[in-house]
Amino acid sequence: MTDLLIDTTDQVMTITFNRVDKKNSFTTAMYADMADALANAQLDDNIRVVVFQGHETVFSAGNDIADFLQAPPTALDAPVFRFLRNVSAFTKPVIAAVCGPAVGIGTTLLFHCDLVYAGDNAAFSMPFVNLGVCPEAASSLLAPQRMGYGRAAEALLLGDPFTAEAALEMGLVSRIVPPTEANALAQRQAQRLVAKPRTAVLETKRLMKLSQASAVEQRMTEEAVIFGRMLGEPASKEAFSAFLGKRKPDFSKL
Repeated sequence: MTDLLIDTTDQVMTITFNRVDKKNSFTTAMYADMADALANAQLDDNIRVVVFQGHETVFSAGNDIADFLQAPPTALDAPVFRFLRNVSAFTKPVIAAVCGPAVGIGTTLLFHCDLVYAGDNAAFSMPFVNLGVCPEAASSLLAPQRMGYGRAAEALLLGDPFTAEAALEMGLVSRIVPPTEANALAQRQAQRLVAKPRTAVLETKRLMKLSQASAVEQRMTEEAVIFGRMLGEPASKEAFSAFLGKRKPDFSKL
C-alpha cells in the first residue's frame, strides 16, 4: 500500500494521507514526497490548487514516532522542515479536509492552508511540550494570532486538544460538515477556485499573506533550530521513551 496518494485531476493536485492503519502518521519519506510534490506544483501551470485530505476517521496523528526517532530532524534541510517551508511559501490556494484526529503537524499544517473544511468528528491538538520539544511550522507565531494568546497557551503550553467547533470559532476552520462530506466539499471548493481568474486568485492570496510572510519564515527557521536542539535533551528522550513504553513520562527531575 502506498502511504501517500498524489493525484492531479482537472488542475487540482490532491495529496491523500493513506496510512489509516497507522492513523495517517507521517514518515520521513512522506515528508520528502510532499515537499517534492509542492515544489513541482509550484512550477506547474496546469496545477492551480492543492488539496490535503485524510480518511473520514482520521486526518493525521502527526509523526510516526518510530520512524521519527530513526532519523530525527536535527538539520534545517530535513524533509519535514523542507515540506513546511514549501507549504508556507506556496503561492497557489491550499485546501485541507480534516476529519478525526489532527495531531501536531496535523494541526500546524492548517495554519498555512487557505480553506479548511472539518468533519464534526475533527479533534485538534499540538502536544509538542508534552514531548519535550517546541512548536513548529511557525505555530508559536500563528497560533496566538489566530486563537488569541490564552487559547494558544492552553493548546501549546498544556497540550490541550480542541474541537471542530472551537476551531471554527477561532477561524482555523472554514466550515464544519459530516465526516463523509468533508473531502467532497474540499474538491468542490477547489474546482470553484480553478474556475476563477488565475492572476486574481494568486495576487489576492499574496496580498493577504504579505504582511507577515517574512515573520513566518523567520519564526519557522528559529523553531526548527530549537526543535533540533531539544531532541537531544533529556526531556525529549524521556518523553519519547515513555511514549514507546506506553507509560507516563517523569519530568520531575528535568
